[in-house]
Amino acid sequence: MVTKGELIYEGKAKKLFAADHPDRVIQYFKDDATAFNAQKRGTIVGKGVVNNKVSERLFRLLEEGGVPTHFIERLSDREMLTKRVVIVPIEVVVRNIVAGSLAKRLGLKEGDTIDPPLVEFYYKNDALGDPLITDDHVRLLKLATPAVVRDLKDLALKANRILTPFFKERKMLLVDFKLEFGVYHNKLILADEISPDTCRFWDMATGESMDKDRFRKDLGKVEEAYQEVLRRVCGTEAG
Repeated sequence: MVTKGELIYEGKAKKLFAADHPDRVIQYFKDDATAFNAQKRGTIVGKGVVNNKVSERLFRLLEEGGVPTHFIERLSDREMLTKRVVIVPIEVVVRNIVAGSLAKRLGLKEGDTIDPPLVEFYYKNDALGDPLITDDHVRLLKLATPAVVRDLKDLALKANRILTPFFKERKMLLVDFKLEFGVYHNKLILADEISPDTCRFWDMATGESMDKDRFRKDLGKVEEAYQEVLRRVCGTEAG
C-alpha cells in the first residue's frame, strides 16, 4: 500500500503528491481541460480516468519496446505511481501527418503524410506560450546538452515506431503527439502522460478527431471520443 503525502505541484491536468519513498511521486489525473495555453478552460467528465488508464497501457508498451519511462504502477482510477524526475524543459513533438499548428505555420495541406516523421522542440514555458525552438535555441538557453538533444530525438522516434503500428491495429491514425522527458538518477526517461490530451488521433475509417481537438474546436462529443480511445486502447470504459 502506497501512502499519499503532501501536494507537491498542481498543473493544468494533474496534481503531484509525495509518496512514501523520496524517489517516487503520485500523479493524480484531473478532469480539467485547457487549450490555447490555458486561455480556454473547461471540464471533460471522466478525462482523468481515461488518461490514467491509457497512459498506463502505453507506458507498459513502450517499456516492453525498450523506451524507459517513469511509470511504476497504476494505484487507482485516477492515480499513478511514478519515478520522481527532474523534467527537461523541452516538449518534444513527433509529427506523422500534417495538422494543427504545422499546417498554419508553413501553409501545408492538412492530412498530408510526413515521411520521415518530423521532430519539433518547444520551450516549456507557459509565460512565453511554449514557443517553437531549434537545437541552437536549446544551446542558447542552456536547456540541455547536445547529447541529451540527440537522445530526446532518438527516444521520441523510437516511441513513434512502437506506437504508430499499435494504433493502426486499433483503426487509429497517430497524427502527432507530445512527449516530456525527465532525468532520473542521471538517466533520461519518458515522463508525464500519453493520452488523448497529448496525442492527435484520427479514426482511420471516418477521419474524425478522437482527442482534445474536439474540445479545442468545439466539435462536440468530447467525452465520447475519450471513452472510445479508452475502449480501443484498453478494451474498457471509464466509470
